[in-house]
Amino acid sequence: MPGSNALASSFRDPAGFLYCRDGCLYRQINTEYSTDYDLLNSSGLYATLVKAKLLIPHTEVGIEFAENSLAYKVIRPELIQTISYPYEWCFSQLKDAALTTIKIQRIALKFGMVLKDASAYNIQFHHGKPIFIDTLSFAKYREGEPWVAYMQFCQHFVAPLALMSFKDCRLAQLSLNHIDGVPLDLASKLLPLRSYLKYSLLVHLHLHAKAQQKYANSSDRYVTSVKPKRIEPRAYSAFLQGLHNTIKALHWKFPETEWGDYYSTTNYQDHSMRHKETLVEEFLSSVAMDRDASVVHDLGANDGHFSRIATRLGFSVVSQDIDPVAVEKNYLQTKSNQEENLLPLLLDLTNPSPAIGWSSAERMSFV
Repeated sequence: MPGSNALASSFRDPAGFLYCRDGCLYRQINTEYSTDYDLLNSSGLYATLVKAKLLIPHTEVGIEFAENSLAYKVIRPELIQTISYPYEWCFSQLKDAALTTIKIQRIALKFGMVLKDASAYNIQFHHGKPIFIDTLSFAKYREGEPWVAYMQFCQHFVAPLALMSFKDCRLAQLSLNHIDGVPLDLASKLLPLRSYLKYSLLVHLHLHAKAQQKYANSSDRYVTSVKPKRIEPRAYSAFLQGLHNTIKALHWKFPETEWGDYYSTTNYQDHSMRHKETLVEEFLSSVAMDRDASVVHDLGANDGHFSRIATRLGFSVVSQDIDPVAVEKNYLQTKSNQEENLLPLLLDLTNPSPAIGWSSAERMSFV
């Protein structure tokens, strides 16, 4: 059992858990995960993923930091400055998170391991890019076994991205109501008929949903008697490539919105804009003199124009807006410019992200 300092976000994982002590974040690795943890390191997978900035790095500390007697190792992961969740991301952020997850799974296979978890909550944005944060999500690959996290990947990524692409980007908020991912049968019902014409969505979403329902309605005896089909390495590789292509092919043609083109359609005259820029820069420069001030929250940031004044002064900025088009444009600019200290988020200040999950503690409230 996790100790009293354990974070509620990791209570489900028998392999270990996160906890805070004396202001530091630690992850206890339980003895039952020792074989997979050792393989993660000895295979070279950990070093490869960290070098590629795909997995959060950590430092091993002494066993005396453990929370209980089940500990095999204790690690101290590098801190993420701002934790965000899938329902706070724009379309391209969720898409990049999905592609990162698939990329990690494909690399893991080359080292004889797989991702046993493909939750969107295992991704955070760190220095401007998506990064995997759950060190305990890797397991030894057993040849012939299908990907155990396939359904989870489809619920956390394929379903919400397809709904955003084909219907309405606001349907991403379904992730707020479904912490385990958008149910595939629900996504299938909400998607238009033309989505059936895309073979990838037909397979990974619509037929996948029907298969789920079939087995859910079957007796336990029948389900346990069905053995998963063996999948050969070449077919496994092709399957992952297909999932990658499915995600890559999803696009969002964003509409005109009130705030999406605010600065290009605003009534600001050039001199008024320059005056506001000067005021913002002068204020932030005075704040920068306080060494304890390092993070700026830009509330109603639109496309992040003024957020970037703060980044130029050395601040890390959480750039928030209610408009999905504005956040999308902000993120695409952040990505294009390779900006490391700006995080665009989709947030409604009058209805901020609540605490959700078991006992309303698995995922934190924004406020």
